Amino acid sequence: MNFFEYTAKNYDRLLELSLDHLVIVLVGLLIGGVVGIALGITVYQRPHLRNAALNVCGVILTVPSLAMYALLLTLLGTIGAVPVIVALVLYSLLPIVRNTVTGLNGVDAAIVESAKGVGMGRWRRLLSIEFPLAWPVVLVGVRVSAVLLVGVAALGTIIGGPGLGELIFAGLRVITSPNAVNLALLGTLGVVAIGMLLDGAFLLLSRLTTSKGVR
Repeated sequence: MNFFEYTAKNYDRLLELSLDHLVIVLVGLLIGGVVGIALGITVYQRPHLRNAALNVCGVILTVPSLAMYALLLTLLGTIGAVPVIVALVLYSLLPIVRNTVTGLNGVDAAIVESAKGVGMGRWRRLLSIEFPLAWPVVLVGVRVSAVLLVGVAALGTIIGGPGLGELIFAGLRVITSPNAVNLALLGTLGVVAIGMLLDGAFLLLSRLTTSKGVR
C-alpha cells in the first residue's frame, strides 16, 4: 500500500489525532501566553528581575524535551495531557517574555512622557498606549512559541499525551512492518502541516490586529 492509499484509508484517525494535537498546543500556548505576557509586563522596567526572568526562561528552553517530560512525570506523578501541557507552557515562555520586554521597551519614550503629561497613570498608559504599540512584537513571540510547541507536543506521546506523535512512535515501534514508514511519515507531515497552519494564522492575526501606522 502506497502512502496516499494509506492516508486515505486512515483519514479519520489522522483528523482525530490532528485535532487533539492542535488543541493541546493551543491550550499550552494560551496559558503560556498569559503567563509570559504578564511576566514580561512585570519585569520590563526592572533590569535585575528582567535579566533573571530571561535567564531562567532561557535555561528551561535548553532542557531536552525527553528530559523535561521525564522530570515532569516524576514531579507530577501522572501521565497524559497534564504533564504535556505543563511542558508546553514552560517551553513557550522565553519567546513570549523576551518579545514582550523588547516590545514595551521599544515604545518611543516621547509618547510615554506625553501620556504622563496629560495625567495618565501607569496602568492606563500601559493598556491604552504602550501595550498596543508593543503588540506586533509581542505577537511575533507568540507566533514563534506556537511553531515550537507543535514539535514539542509530538514527543508528548512518550508519556501518554495526545496528538500526532502517536503515529510517529507507532511507526518506529513496528519499523519492520510494511506500513511503518507510512505511519511515521503521516504523523510527521501532520506535525509540519499544523506548524505551517499556526504560523500562517498568527501572521494573519498580526495583520488584522495591527494598525497600518504601527506596522
